Amino acid sequence: MSKNSGRPNRARQVAAQRLAAQRRRQRIVTTSIVGVVVIAVLAIAAIVGVTVYNSTHKPTLPLAAPKGGTVTGVYVGKSTAKVTVDLYIDFMCPICHQFETTTGPTIQKMVDAGTVRIYYHPLAYLDRFSSGTNYSSRASAASACAADAGLFDQYRGVLYDNQPEENSTGLTNTQLIQFGQQAGAPAAAFEKCVNDGKYAAWTAHLTDSASKGKITGTPTVKVNGTVVNGGTADSVPTTQQVTDAINAALKK
Repeated sequence: MSKNSGRPNRARQVAAQRLAAQRRRQRIVTTSIVGVVVIAVLAIAAIVGVTVYNSTHKPTLPLAAPKGGTVTGVYVGKSTAKVTVDLYIDFMCPICHQFETTTGPTIQKMVDAGTVRIYYHPLAYLDRFSSGTNYSSRASAASACAADAGLFDQYRGVLYDNQPEENSTGLTNTQLIQFGQQAGAPAAAFEKCVNDGKYAAWTAHLTDSASKGKITGTPTVKVNGTVVNGGTADSVPTTQQVTDAINAALKK
């Protein structure tokens, strides 16, 4: 057998190896390019997402707060009270009305005695249950108009007494204005406040703040910053549970 008989096979093997190496390099380059493109696309998507979020959540500054309140709620009671009860409510929430009926009078006695101050947060969680009229938002903003007149507490009671059912259109602005006058609000000023939506941004801000603060439903009750529940998360506390929490806070 000739000594050179294996050279063609060897040459073919070397050529094949070089071709395979070249293809591997091409795959690596292609994969790298695809990876860079994917990262770039994701980065652009993230930027677009942030831009869209920011464009639809622009804060309205300066944010108007009603008299007797702040940008996240309205106070009822003496500022010298030792205990603050935060009540997160929605004027379309039937359980809020029920809580007001059962536990409200007990808390009110403590407010009258000067030992408790209530910090109401009228949220707009249930807008989706008002057939497109955003009743929760409108009622909340109207309650801020009542706060300007020093009548938040009275107006809150009137709204609960005339609470519309969930999945209805809610009360009209005309009705909200009429109930404000019933509560004692000055007619012209209150009407303008409601119709102009003066506190619409206030309602949106306090609702957003509550959501970010892990308030998942209404009514939610806090005593000196601690959530009071009915034994399980998101359950409504009883009158006794709220009273016990207030008394415990008073002892501290």
